[in-house]
Amino acid sequence: MGKGKGLITKGRYELSYRGTKCLNCGHPLDVSDKYCPNCSQANSTKKLVLKDFFDEFFSSLVNYDSKLLKTLYALLVKPGTITKDYVRGKRVSYTNPFRFLLSLAFIYFLMFTYNNNFSSLDRFGEQLNDNIKQTGPLSFSLESGTFTNDSIALREQIDKALKEQDSLGQNTAMITEQINNLDSLITTGQKEGIEKDSIILADPKAYFKTIGNSTDSNIFFEKMGYFGLLIRNDSVESFQEAQTKYGIENTASNRMAFNFSSSALRAIEKPGSFINTTISRLPFVVFFFLPVFAIFILVVYIRKKYTYTDHLIFSFHNQSLLFILLILSLIVDAIFNTASAGLFLLVFAFYLYKAMRKFYGQGRFKTIVKYFFLNTVFTFLAFLTIMLLFTGSVFTY
Repeated sequence: MGKGKGLITKGRYELSYRGTKCLNCGHPLDVSDKYCPNCSQANSTKKLVLKDFFDEFFSSLVNYDSKLLKTLYALLVKPGTITKDYVRGKRVSYTNPFRFLLSLAFIYFLMFTYNNNFSSLDRFGEQLNDNIKQTGPLSFSLESGTFTNDSIALREQIDKALKEQDSLGQNTAMITEQINNLDSLITTGQKEGIEKDSIILADPKAYFKTIGNSTDSNIFFEKMGYFGLLIRNDSVESFQEAQTKYGIENTASNRMAFNFSSSALRAIEKPGSFINTTISRLPFVVFFFLPVFAIFILVVYIRKKYTYTDHLIFSFHNQSLLFILLILSLIVDAIFNTASAGLFLLVFAFYLYKAMRKFYGQGRFKTIVKYFFLNTVFTFLAFLTIMLLFTGSVFTY
């Protein structure tokens, strides 16, 4: 290892500094050994100076850039070739597919969250939250077709509709019955909601005991509603405070119900920040999603002599290209103030077909059938993963 022509002899790697024994592990060395074959430490007896650090930094940077450029070239110009080379053992020339994908995912989602306007939603969430605290639950206005917080105004709308029903000249009895049913339903719902909230706030400690002793299957959601009301109206900020103030038992169910309620309310109050936080987790989710998707590729190409890891590397390379194209799309959109994502997705769709043909070596018809099947599976898994991520984020925000 390390022998041969073309050795780098600059700096601390000059032949005059080569030793005959590794300073790290003591392994015998030849003066032509640049690195120890046993532990890979540089074979140099020279004292380190600041210049050595700069020389090695720029040397490794150029080396990484050459790998990066070759990887980008193969991904963009030669569909499927990079995966074929990689699984056949040509790996030093390309960047590691796992690290490369993770880097691209971070760059893309960082750019995506920076360029969006989700933060503006926080103002709307705060206004809505303040409005609910001050005026109570929203009700529907019959006249304007909008929501209102004034239950008295709603009563007036119903009375007005009843008085004007004769002018309709048809089906007045039916309309009267429908309006009365609506009136009854709204009144009952408002009374039940107001009475329940009043009972809870009047004696939170006693009310929670009735929940705790209940055998209702929805007991967990009852606890979430209870804690949500206390957080909104009684400024309870932590489960420990709820324990001390209302004598609530320190159980896993109670802690989870409180934390879920608290997180959900924060997500409602600051929806923009919630969306940005959730999106920032997507790079990690990709590494759970793609291994599952690779199982479907393995099943579809079960007769091909490729391992599960080979299929996974193929999916990682294609996903990397997708992120590259989406990053380019964001850059183009920022410069020209346009929406180019659709165009770049079409480019990726064509590339993916060519990559499948090149890597798996099957005919057009088989490739097209498998192409549409795998893309359908990919879309379904991606949608399911995003839904689970956002749902989970609501309870952990």
